[in-house]
Amino acid sequence: MLLRLRVSLPDRPGGLGQVARVLGALGADILQVTVLERESGRAVDDFTVSWPGKTTPAAVLERLSAVPGVRVEGVWPTREVPGSAPDYDLLLHVAGEPARGFATLVDALPGLCGGEWALALADGVVRHASLAAPLIFELAALPPRPASHVDGERRLMVLPVSGTAMNLVVARSEGPPFHRAELDRAARIVEVVARLAARYEPVSD
Repeated sequence: MLLRLRVSLPDRPGGLGQVARVLGALGADILQVTVLERESGRAVDDFTVSWPGKTTPAAVLERLSAVPGVRVEGVWPTREVPGSAPDYDLLLHVAGEPARGFATLVDALPGLCGGEWALALADGVVRHASLAAPLIFELAALPPRPASHVDGERRLMVLPVSGTAMNLVVARSEGPPFHRAELDRAARIVEVVARLAARYEPVSD
């Protein structure tokens, strides 16, 4: 079972080791650690871990929360396999078939962003939808820039596509809201895909 854990901890020597020891005691295999931010004496890290046996996010949260100075911001399942290069693989696919650029991007975004589903919304209509995404979806307000917020029980990332009426939406029901580092990464990918797709011009017969 692959899980992502977002942990806020004191940014000092030994802080990361404390978390690693607790995860090891739980039987977790740490596959990847990503530093999302370091400021005001604290760090926010994402851990991607694998459990060979059974566990629950609640059990992980309880054990880690007992470590002095540690705050667990979220525990949720993930499909992103550490060690791969999903960003590059996606862009290669889009470059090879730019006419399907946004459909390919929508299919890939849940795995890239630790989400459950994604869709492309334009003029109130769902243009593309990944697996598990709703075919009818409404945004109360369209953000002028990439934004993260909580809509009921869902955490949403909204990514406007520059120069178009399209917004890409990524959602997850578990874990924390999307971090600004996740927003920045996704926004850069969207910008590259938009430029590749804009170069596509169908050949007339």
